Amino acid sequence: MEYQRIASLKTAEQFLDYVEQLGINLPFDEELRSGTDSPLARPFRLANGLTIGNRCAVLPMEGWDGTKDGRPTEDTIRRWRRFGQSGAKLIWGGEAVAVRHDGRANPNQLMINEKNLGDIAGLREKLLGTHKEHFGNCDDLLVGLQLTHSGRFARPNRKDVPEPIILYHHPMLDKRVNLDPETPVMSDAEVDRLIEDFVEAARLSHKAGFAFVDLKHCHGYLGHEFLSATGRSGKYGGCFENRTRFLREVTTAIRAEVPGLDIAVRVSAFDFIPFRKGTESVGQPESLNDGDYHWAFGGDKTGTGINLEEPFAFLDLLASLDIQMVCTSAGSPYYNPHILRPALFPPSDGYQPPEDPLVGVARQIEVTARLKQHRPGLLFVGSGYSYLQEWLPNVAQRVVSNEMVDFVGIGRMVLSYPEMLADVLAGRSLQRKLICRTFSDCTSAPRSGMVSGCYPLDDHYKSKPEADRLKEIKKSAEDG
Repeated sequence: MEYQRIASLKTAEQFLDYVEQLGINLPFDEELRSGTDSPLARPFRLANGLTIGNRCAVLPMEGWDGTKDGRPTEDTIRRWRRFGQSGAKLIWGGEAVAVRHDGRANPNQLMINEKNLGDIAGLREKLLGTHKEHFGNCDDLLVGLQLTHSGRFARPNRKDVPEPIILYHHPMLDKRVNLDPETPVMSDAEVDRLIEDFVEAARLSHKAGFAFVDLKHCHGYLGHEFLSATGRSGKYGGCFENRTRFLREVTTAIRAEVPGLDIAVRVSAFDFIPFRKGTESVGQPESLNDGDYHWAFGGDKTGTGINLEEPFAFLDLLASLDIQMVCTSAGSPYYNPHILRPALFPPSDGYQPPEDPLVGVARQIEVTARLKQHRPGLLFVGSGYSYLQEWLPNVAQRVVSNEMVDFVGIGRMVLSYPEMLADVLAGRSLQRKLICRTFSDCTSAPRSGMVSGCYPLDDHYKSKPEADRLKEIKKSAEDG
């Protein structure tokens, strides 16, 4: 099936007709409201008394543009300034920051330690300064830092050399990183030491001025892998209680060490089996041998279905730990990116979408709404909205108004058009030439060893030598 491009749907009627053809449900407001009349402008008051000024959030993104020792560069600083320029009052983690060297997803990922502390703190200060310059004050702005260990997908020393650290052997994912079947899994004692590293990173984050840390449990990285470690023995695997022990122990230790720091969690609320290129390069699920897929948190064991029983239990756990903020996502960019980042144009090393990307958007919105209904007292940030393009504000306004989510999280769209939601709230027309069309260059570039950025629409990246290299790589992939 040939999917329609969003840019070709010029009117709300055309968009809604196409949504109806797809047989999906996308909440939608035909009339956008601006100023204080907009649901997106409503403040949100946390249980601790802090007020977040609107319902717009910036999701964490890796730029692959730090230094070898994990410090920010000018490209990193520019991106964080644009976060401040966005007008969003919740900055969910900024970007994934490794708690130690072997947990870096690439050799240029940011890393937090005593040596880098001033530079990491400086990122926050520059974000705040830019926000104040554009919006007057930062009193209602909440900024956190996402802490991570990349686990199976770690590449700390060379971009082309995986150095995976795993919690269990996966029959499909092991092959993708050429993992020897005899490679030892991380021991319980090593997990205990990693908990200490997360606590130290949290202490430094608080020292750097961040209001909260996000303990990353998404996208196939180590925190997420704990949730699917059903076949692992020992205290960190098997039953749900054991698979969530890492989160409980990190949280308890942070609260004891850094009592003034809030804790949040970004979680892949559901996962699918790994996909690969099939006929005509369209993504298709890997084949199952025994008929059941056992490694998807939030999955129904078919490989492509959803069962929210454990995600509901996970939310109950967050509430019991007094973790009030949760950001939902799905799957992994490494093995099923179409459910995480719906896009019509895949990365150069990816597959063509096996479904209209709007189906993926609707799936994430629906799952988040069900989770919010289960635990309405938690603060929920939703993901997956960028593919909506010019219709993003219409859907965002409706889902917030209907209390399906508390905050609309924007990821890739911020790279090309950071002011999108600020323009909506101010009653300004959208700048169509800046709207992200999900060309996936921000993913293709780092997969090819270059810094991430919006090469098609952002002049800063258009002018880089990497832009021409990226065009050649994409053309080669298309010809191949």
